[in-house]
Amino acid sequence: MISRNLFFSMIILTASTLALSGCVGAAVGIGAAAVTASSTEKGFSTSVSDGVIEAKLLDKFIQTDSSLVTSIEKSVNNGSVLMTGSVETIEQKILATKLAWEIKGVREVVNEVQVSKETSARDIAKDLAASAQLRAALIGDQNISSLNYSIDVVNGIVYLSGVAADEQEKERVIAHAQELRFAKKVVNYIILETDKRD
Repeated sequence: MISRNLFFSMIILTASTLALSGCVGAAVGIGAAAVTASSTEKGFSTSVSDGVIEAKLLDKFIQTDSSLVTSIEKSVNNGSVLMTGSVETIEQKILATKLAWEIKGVREVVNEVQVSKETSARDIAKDLAASAQLRAALIGDQNISSLNYSIDVVNGIVYLSGVAADEQEKERVIAHAQELRFAKKVVNYIILETDKRD
């Protein structure tokens, strides 16, 4: 990782080069961005880490399903990824969550993406109830760090994503999901903390 002084030297060098080439506006913009990043509440290193996470997520979207790039808005704050927008299928929404959890440094994924494909109000109500029940079970289990998991329930199918501390925690999360009243099937995308992440 580059030092703060080296980074600012690179910024100043880039700004000087742009200024000499007649791009004064761009030079001022780059300098201002560097100062802003270093003086935000979350600090310089966190700003850079969040930027890296966002860039990696964009790359994963491009490599896996390029329609996600234009369908999903994403922001990263202190390792927490927020996704909004609209996709055509639930598979795309779940894929976006899964891809985000594969990135090193991600601590939470909040997927507020809407699915344009219609589902009955009754099914939606059942799925929301199952999701809330599972979230409560994870929060109530002292052996599980509940913030490390994303839950999506669609037509009775429970999709689990996140990062488990170990195999035992992963199995506990899956077991809680299997105990849900309306769960027809559990699809597991949970990875372990020791697994390689991008």
